[in-house]
Amino acid sequence: MVDRLDAMSNTVLTAVAWPYANGPRHIGHVSGFGVPSDVFSRYQRMAGNRVLMVSGTDEHGTPILVQAENEGVSTRELADRYNRVITKDLADLGLSYDLFTRTTTRNHYAVVQELFRTLHTNGYLVPRTTTGAISPSTGRTLPDRYVEGTCPICGYDGARGDQCDNCGHQLDPADLINPRSKINGETPKFVETEHFFLDLPALADALGGWLKTRTDWRPNVLRFSLNLIADLRPRAMSRDIDWGVPIPLEGWSDRPDKKLYVWFDAVIGYLSASIEWAHRTGDPEAWREWWCDPKALSYYFMGKDNITFHSQIWPAELLGHNGEGSLGGQPGALGKLNLPTEVVSSEFLTMSGSKFSTSRGTVIYVRDFLREYGPDALRYFISVAGPENQDTDFTWDEFVRRTNFELANEWGNLVNRSLSMAHKNFGVIPTPGTRSEIDVTLLTAADQAFGTVGALLERSRFKQAASEAMRVVTLANRYISETEPWKLAKDPADAERLSTVLHTALQVVSDANAMLTPFLPHSAQSVHTALGGSGVWAALPEIREVTDDIPSEPVGVGLPEVGHSYPVIMGDYAGEQAHWSRTEITAGTPLVKPTPLFAKLDPKLGETGPDWAPISS
Repeated sequence: MVDRLDAMSNTVLTAVAWPYANGPRHIGHVSGFGVPSDVFSRYQRMAGNRVLMVSGTDEHGTPILVQAENEGVSTRELADRYNRVITKDLADLGLSYDLFTRTTTRNHYAVVQELFRTLHTNGYLVPRTTTGAISPSTGRTLPDRYVEGTCPICGYDGARGDQCDNCGHQLDPADLINPRSKINGETPKFVETEHFFLDLPALADALGGWLKTRTDWRPNVLRFSLNLIADLRPRAMSRDIDWGVPIPLEGWSDRPDKKLYVWFDAVIGYLSASIEWAHRTGDPEAWREWWCDPKALSYYFMGKDNITFHSQIWPAELLGHNGEGSLGGQPGALGKLNLPTEVVSSEFLTMSGSKFSTSRGTVIYVRDFLREYGPDALRYFISVAGPENQDTDFTWDEFVRRTNFELANEWGNLVNRSLSMAHKNFGVIPTPGTRSEIDVTLLTAADQAFGTVGALLERSRFKQAASEAMRVVTLANRYISETEPWKLAKDPADAERLSTVLHTALQVVSDANAMLTPFLPHSAQSVHTALGGSGVWAALPEIREVTDDIPSEPVGVGLPEVGHSYPVIMGDYAGEQAHWSRTEITAGTPLVKPTPLFAKLDPKLGETGPDWAPISS
């Protein structure tokens, strides 16, 4: 959070999709949930708003069980391993979580069970007998998303057992034509089983009424979400599985074969992470400012395959918890909880036209990318060329072009030549003389851009915002070309004009650096230092080792053991100096000779790719 608050500051929850703990993250993952949410949060903090950015690793469900079995380790061992891997990936990328935690904590179990009990008491969770898919070879339940087949409504052959991404309709695995297991390709066996169902039809009017008020969402997200309302059916919220959150009811809590659905518990993670953050920062009730104050804003970031869970299932759970469906009811011990202000969904980042997929070998891991090219180049590419509104194909050629021509030639060159000339001729930030029209025009354009770029970031229009910030960079480079300070430096009679031009250029470098800080926090710190600044301009996240010993209130059943240690991402963002307005540079501030911000890449990389992710011929 920031301490530069004024009467107009907002309380903003950034709820970031929970990466599944079955392997390291690839760049397709972070293009959907990671970078967009961090750019948004960094801007909100700079604008003086009180931000709480939360997420963690999602660690329940059948896929982790299957992978642990294949690797010959326990489920907990696998979850622990990839929790650490993912935590490091995201911290190294500079994602400024107030808390990045996990779903296998005592606190999370207790919060999930509290919401379940309240929904059950209010009548929105009911037991019923249904048909479930199991693997004939293992006897293990197949998750809805691990059954594929032909959609009975539109005929699409890649429909999943929970929904068809082609037509958007909600499905059950038994609905599919020619169903098959994604795990091993076999035809599932369907058996009778008893589960708790979320009564979505009883929440349909409240859910539809709420969605119709969401007029400023991205059009693709709103259209998809509204289409879901016409096809609402009760949805199973428990599973036949021994790995997950126990069902907190008598006769169910001690059953090893019944657990809550991984997607029921995962979306509640936004709330449980907020509660854990409050405990870890010494004010256990602080989370209520983001969840129970009707004026608080909340933005949920994820890829488009998760829209249904965030614009339908999670809001329905909240409405039922609050007693706002057709069955009525009362909020539970946590009080009335806020629904999302906006679901900010990105499309898919693809590679050669195919969705990034570890199983298909279509993958570029974040850790490999960062090791070779650093975090800011990836952050910038995702921001300016990522899948914000439509599926976007990643190519090495485009990455090289963006890095070389925009980061190195435009931004890096502006910083380097402005600082180099000022350092060479004055050694300090020079004192300006009387400004001419060309100077004033540039300074005015840069100052006004804060409003333009900020308004775009406020609405999660990251591509336009990055492009507008880079427009200021282009104007500044043009200004230097037109004023020709290298010629002014040759004549002592032009000393005052040289001083004015370089002061103007450095001021706009400072302005552009502030506007680019949400996108490029690592290099923004370097520019701040090069301009003679001290201290932390853009705070970076920290990995901290913690112990699972937070008191679980409300009390849960079957909680994980006390004392398990795990890493979390947190950070001292209140101490950063970055803010969303011009910082007047101070004449006389000593300068040092700058070093290049971004190294240019070999153009051949665009043709071949790196050796660890070569382009297929």
